[in-house]
Amino acid sequence: MATIRDVAKLAGVSVATVSRVINQSGYVNKQTEDKIMKSMRELQYTPNTLARGLANKKTDSIALIIPNITNPFFPELVQAVEDAANRYGYTLLLGNSYNNEENALQYIHIFKNRFVDGVLIFASHQFDSKDLSEIDKIEIPTFVIDKALDNNQIFSAKNRNFMGATMAVEHLQTIGCRHIAHIRGPEKLFPARERFRGYQDALEKTGDFNPSYVENGDFSMESGVEATLRLLDKHPEIDGIFAANDLMAVGSLKALQRQGKKVPDQVALIGYDGIQLLQMFEPEISTIAIPIYDIGNAAVSILIDLINGKENRFGINSNIMDEFEVKLIQRATTTK
Repeated sequence: MATIRDVAKLAGVSVATVSRVINQSGYVNKQTEDKIMKSMRELQYTPNTLARGLANKKTDSIALIIPNITNPFFPELVQAVEDAANRYGYTLLLGNSYNNEENALQYIHIFKNRFVDGVLIFASHQFDSKDLSEIDKIEIPTFVIDKALDNNQIFSAKNRNFMGATMAVEHLQTIGCRHIAHIRGPEKLFPARERFRGYQDALEKTGDFNPSYVENGDFSMESGVEATLRLLDKHPEIDGIFAANDLMAVGSLKALQRQGKKVPDQVALIGYDGIQLLQMFEPEISTIAIPIYDIGNAAVSILIDLINGKENRFGINSNIMDEFEVKLIQRATTTK
């Protein structure tokens, strides 16, 4: 393989001059630049991105850390982030933390050593103040998706989890449900807490909130099955279920069908996220849809503004909240 020294020798210039052309730093006259570019083509020389990163402290790469690649929500988010990164001329590195905050922090250190220009983190990671302080010290532009952080250095945004949950409950009430249960996500996770809060608030307004109608899940399909079976066993009168994510809604549908419940005639069902997988089931499951692709696009755009020190549409020093809208998608499980 050709080296930068080979290019310099063929072009009759110094290595430093070739480096200035490659890194677009410093003045090189047009004739010399053309000669260097011609030599690079003849030798089929490709600049080493990592070496350039060492020199420039910039590699045109960003990283995304997600908690669980097996959840269909995250491949959709990864696709959105990668598409947006590519449009800006950045490559994407991916870290799957397996829902472990220590793994996520370790990935941030790994990505720093690989000279990534910025990091996106999905908010299922429950960072405490010590974790946030450590991320600050790493000094990489960082943007957190779907969580509001009380931290001036780490920018964040969240979708309208509370509002979306309220919409789900009100939709079930509109179609005649009066005994509405909730399968909540892990209590330590911000989106799960917000969705539960929206569910509780909507039912308290009508005097229908019943704490025993709430069962815990972990955002997995299996937990949706188990939580629904527990609910039906304790409360056969339940006529509506709001699951805090779509995978648990899929599990809930399986449990309802296993128990011979007619959906939606006996029990209506709605999930949260808007993943494409829902359309593969029969009946198709209603959901509160997050604009996954738009979130990926916006997160990359904001992160690159942070990388370049530019003011984004929120202001370079603002914490970003409640930017991403949600919408109700009514399908067969709530169509009576």
